[in-house]
Amino acid sequence: MSATIRPFARPAKRTILLADCQSFYASVEKAANPGIRNKPVAVAGDPKRRSGIILAACPAAKAQGVTTAESLRDAVKKCPDLVVVLPRMQHYIETSLHISSILESFTDLVEPFSIDEQFADITSSLVRFGCTAEELARHIRMRVLKETGINTRIGVSENKILAKIACDIFAKKNEAGIHEITRGNIYEMWAHPLNKMFGIGTRTMMHLHKIGIRTIGDLAQTPLETLRRKMRALLGRNTDIWSEVLWRTANGLDESPVNPDAFDGQKGIGRQTTLPVDYHSAEDIHVVLLELAALVCERARKKHYQGAVVSVGVQGADFDKPTGFNRQMKLDVPTNITREVYAAAKQVFAKHWNGLPVRKVWVQLGSLLSDEAVQLTLFDDRHRQLVLEQTMDGIRDVYGPTAIFYGSSASRSAQLTNIARKIGGHLK
Repeated sequence: MSATIRPFARPAKRTILLADCQSFYASVEKAANPGIRNKPVAVAGDPKRRSGIILAACPAAKAQGVTTAESLRDAVKKCPDLVVVLPRMQHYIETSLHISSILESFTDLVEPFSIDEQFADITSSLVRFGCTAEELARHIRMRVLKETGINTRIGVSENKILAKIACDIFAKKNEAGIHEITRGNIYEMWAHPLNKMFGIGTRTMMHLHKIGIRTIGDLAQTPLETLRRKMRALLGRNTDIWSEVLWRTANGLDESPVNPDAFDGQKGIGRQTTLPVDYHSAEDIHVVLLELAALVCERARKKHYQGAVVSVGVQGADFDKPTGFNRQMKLDVPTNITREVYAAAKQVFAKHWNGLPVRKVWVQLGSLLSDEAVQLTLFDDRHRQLVLEQTMDGIRDVYGPTAIFYGSSASRSAQLTNIARKIGGHLK
């Protein structure tokens, strides 16, 4: 396409696209390994650790019935020749950032929506390059495929919500991989059932069915006040805001900007881990709390944050009968020192744990502040402790996350080695 620079004149109406990567994790693995490119491929958690869940499946695997979030055992029954690849989250993050850089070569207004979906405001780009939205979308798809080996589908419209719907309902289904929704063809999406609309799951769909709404068009054309009244009567509570969100989505109303800084305002730093077996002993859980507190504080120090609130949560293994808690406590002094966060975490745990088995544990440091001002106390050498932990951070930076650790992490209940191998709960 031509890159001719034209006089800048920003049109009044926005043009926004959503670029979605097809079967992202599986596509990354196929691009990296030509030998499995034509085989059914799934990326799944480590079956040796009871976490054999399908995270992504390629179209060939999906054609044989493999679905995301089902157990690896069930997937292999459906597709005996399934090629199972362990996740590599760091590589997926790097690939996602590469795709961001491609989008950013056309516009500075790029906003990640998830690891495999990104919004881009191309309003000014169309003027600059002298092309249509479809032409630009085709060029983006070509660049992403050439540079990463990943097929993208692109939805285009005047706002983010319609661009997302254009991608989900239409671009993912057509051969071109591109679709644009305008005010002139919005009725095409209205013909689809409710569960095709972004923001509506099975439970919400059933609620709307009970008040006579079965398609996106039914929802869009129901007067807002009527929808509010019927939803309040059905659910017995005030659902006005929720009702309006649904109604506005169905009508394609969204004024939110594409914001490149949408995720810059970090509110908390946390780590969690799923244990290989149920933990019944407070002492064993304390070991994990210390490991998580240390990881949280190390990350906070690297980001130059300290926190004033420590949150702790635990969860049992039975999702049908959930047990556990998620509670927090405010600290007297903001901190990013491990022993202080660990002491608070133990206190929260002791207060709220009811003794039931624990399978998942998490720790978070919240109410973040800059660490430029470190509060020193009269009888406690916090500065010395901070210098010690920063020295440990430096050792880990050079020799790896398990190069130096607290003695309890050498015990049988420790999970540091397992946690260090993962990002977001999945293998790096």
